[in-house]
Amino acid sequence: MTNLPLKCRCGEVTALATNVSPSSGNRVICCCCDCQAFARFLGREDEVLDAFGGTELFQMPQSQLTIQQGHDKLQSMRLTEKGLLRWYTSCCNTVVGNTVNAKMPFVGVIHTFIDEADRDKVLGPVKAVVQTQYAKGAPDYPKHSAKFPLGVTLRLVGQLLLWKLQGKQKPSAFFSDDGRPVSKPVIASE
Repeated sequence: MTNLPLKCRCGEVTALATNVSPSSGNRVICCCCDCQAFARFLGREDEVLDAFGGTELFQMPQSQLTIQQGHDKLQSMRLTEKGLLRWYTSCCNTVVGNTVNAKMPFVGVIHTFIDEADRDKVLGPVKAVVQTQYAKGAPDYPKHSAKFPLGVTLRLVGQLLLWKLQGKQKPSAFFSDDGRPVSKPVIASE
């Protein structure tokens, strides 16, 4: 296990993901229309999305991510009133990650926030490419699925249950102790 440095494009927000390894989370590429809309919302399609509209992320427990500097620059948005909380920095619109809520011990850290040149070495290979029905063009990913592959889904559900039992939803860089997001989410549909 290793510690993974994280930072925004301009360097005002720095963070650390601790105890990270290929087996401690899931490295996936998501081609869903919501991930694409989030990148468009921030005007960051060129750096977030790959040629097929996919966003690479590493799914891990919230408690393993700490903001070291620039916590006040962490912002959130939702595409709909009840959608995922999607996090970014106000200083340079760097896409940070996705969370469900304070009770769910999960954050999908987006590759643009990961300050590690050799992600393959630290995070291992991409385990799956999901939601390819929204991909741009005909994706040529080695392992891809129109939905979520059963093996990856079962792995994530098992991890979520274990992380929940271990209390890995706290502490959270994204939610206060009372469960509210540290920044009031903007609703994109408004």
